[in-house]
Amino acid sequence: MDEELKPREEMRSRAMRAMITDAFFRWESAVTIALTMLLAFFLPTLPPPFEWWQWWFWLVGGALAELALVVAHVTDPRAAQQAVARMFEQQYDPRAVRNRVARQRLKKALEYRAGIAEIVAQQTGAMRVSMQQTLDELDDWIEHIYRLARRMDIFEEDAILERDRRTVPQEIEKLRLRLRQETDPTVRAELEDAVRLKEQQLANLNAVANNMKRADIQLDNTLAALGTVYAQMQVIDTKDLDSTRARRLQEEIHDEVAELQDTILAMDEVYSSHSARLQEG
Repeated sequence: MDEELKPREEMRSRAMRAMITDAFFRWESAVTIALTMLLAFFLPTLPPPFEWWQWWFWLVGGALAELALVVAHVTDPRAAQQAVARMFEQQYDPRAVRNRVARQRLKKALEYRAGIAEIVAQQTGAMRVSMQQTLDELDDWIEHIYRLARRMDIFEEDAILERDRRTVPQEIEKLRLRLRQETDPTVRAELEDAVRLKEQQLANLNAVANNMKRADIQLDNTLAALGTVYAQMQVIDTKDLDSTRARRLQEEIHDEVAELQDTILAMDEVYSSHSARLQEG
C-alpha cells in the first residue's frame, strides 16, 4: 500500500513546489516586488508616511505582502487541484501512448478526472474530504488505464510476436506432416515433442491476442464507467455523506481498478511466459 501511495505523494509534492513557483510569477507578485523596490531604493526622497518610518520598512512590508500572496495561492483549493492536474497529465501524458484508440480514451479519462477535480475544489468541509478520497481512487484508476494502454503498445510493436503469429501455425502443420511420414520411433518421439512445444507456443500467442481484445474492450468499458462516475459526482450532496452512496461509489471505482490490474497482470504473465520460451528455444 505504501508503494502505491509514494508516486501520488511525490506528485503532490511536485505540485506544491510548482504552486509556490507559480505564486512568485503571478502578476500580483510582480507588482508587489516592483513597488517594494521602487519605494525602498528608487524613491528615497518621498516623504515617509510616519515620522518613525525607516526606508527598510518598505522591504519588510513588501516581504510580508509577498508571503501573504504566496500563502493565499498555495492554500487555494482550486489552484492546488490545477497544479496536481498539470503534474498528473505530465506523468500520464497521452502522447506517450502510440495506439490511437487507447490514446483517445486516455485523453477522455483525463478530461473526466479534471472535471471531477474541479467539482472537488468547489466543496468545503466534510464534503470535500469525502470527495477527495474518491478523487484519490480515480487517480489509481487513471494510472492503470495508462499502464494498460502502454502494454497494448508493447504488444502491438513486438515484431517477434507478429512474426510468430504468422509462422507458428505453418510450422505446426509441417511438423505434423513429417510426423505422419516418419516411421522411426526415436524420430517420431522428437517430432511429437516439437509439435507439443509449438502448440504451447501457439496457445500462448492466442492468449496474447485474446488479452489484447480484452484490454481494448475493457478500456472502452472503463471509459464509460468513468463517465458515469463523473455524472454521479455532480449530483452527490451533503445528505449522501450520511448514506452509503459515496462509499458505494468508491467501491465501484476500486472494483474497476482491480479489473484493470488483473488484465495488466494477465498480459504481463503471458508476455513473460512467451519471452521465456523464446530464450529456452
